[in-house]
Amino acid sequence: MPEVTTATTVPPTTSSIAAATGVGAVHLGVTDGEDAKAFYRDAVGLTLLSETEEELRFGSSAGRELVVLVPGSSRPVVERTTGLYHLALLLPDRRELARVLGRLASIHYPQAPTDHVMTKSDYLSDPDGNGIEIYVESPEDGFFGMENGVFLARDTAGNLRSGRDPMDLDEMLSHLEPGDRLDAPLPAETRMGHVHLHVRDVQEAVDFYHGVIGFDVMGIAERWGAAFVSAGGYHHHLGLNIWAGQGAPPHPVDAAGLRHYTIELPDEPSLVEVAARLTAAGVALAEQTDGGWWLQDPSHNRIHLTARPGAN
Repeated sequence: MPEVTTATTVPPTTSSIAAATGVGAVHLGVTDGEDAKAFYRDAVGLTLLSETEEELRFGSSAGRELVVLVPGSSRPVVERTTGLYHLALLLPDRRELARVLGRLASIHYPQAPTDHVMTKSDYLSDPDGNGIEIYVESPEDGFFGMENGVFLARDTAGNLRSGRDPMDLDEMLSHLEPGDRLDAPLPAETRMGHVHLHVRDVQEAVDFYHGVIGFDVMGIAERWGAAFVSAGGYHHHLGLNIWAGQGAPPHPVDAAGLRHYTIELPDEPSLVEVAARLTAAGVALAEQTDGGWWLQDPSHNRIHLTARPGAN
């Protein structure tokens, strides 16, 4: 991938990114390809789409590419650096999340099922320390977001909730049906719901992702050192936090961790519009041979900016 740089101060934009924008495949460095392959296939439930010595491509059972592994890192994820906090796989319903919970429990893999009120999420890490969230939407249960500089959650009756309660496992597992296989792969509808990043400075990251790229700010929690940005009113396509430390350095290139993630625009005109905004703000772009652009944010998180596969 060509080396690219970014401006650290940028002018605000008056245009929102296209509402149908989302996040796509996340590329991760791992130490051992065979161990990682077994984990993402057998524990997470992704389908191995293709494999070479250089990379292993995983996706949904319908062939949607979601996670690409690059073996050969010399050490696991290094903490207190920028990079991936977690990638977040979005499932279509509670039954599929229940299948994941049951599968991980059956192989005794550490997991942290959590009730965020408006989502139900399971958290785990791969063998190298790359963070993963697997979740379903549950807006019928209430709200979770940021207000007045803090995270805030309310249920549908208006009662304040922590937003980080343990999941009601009995309720979730009740969605499994007789004969459901715990080892069934993640379904065709699975997609990358959001990506959460460690950044060196929250306001700097918001200035970049909102002020230049055009994501809408869904909330900033100053007391918690985090922000959510999104397209089209979604709760967040990108989480930005300084939980690795204010001013955290980039993760070492020889360590496992984020290689790059993908921002998918719905069509070519939307891609061209964002690329023009980036260029006007002094952000260096490197064009990909088969379409799209490479860049990096001010915290040195690499991004592949592209039009969604099949877009005109």
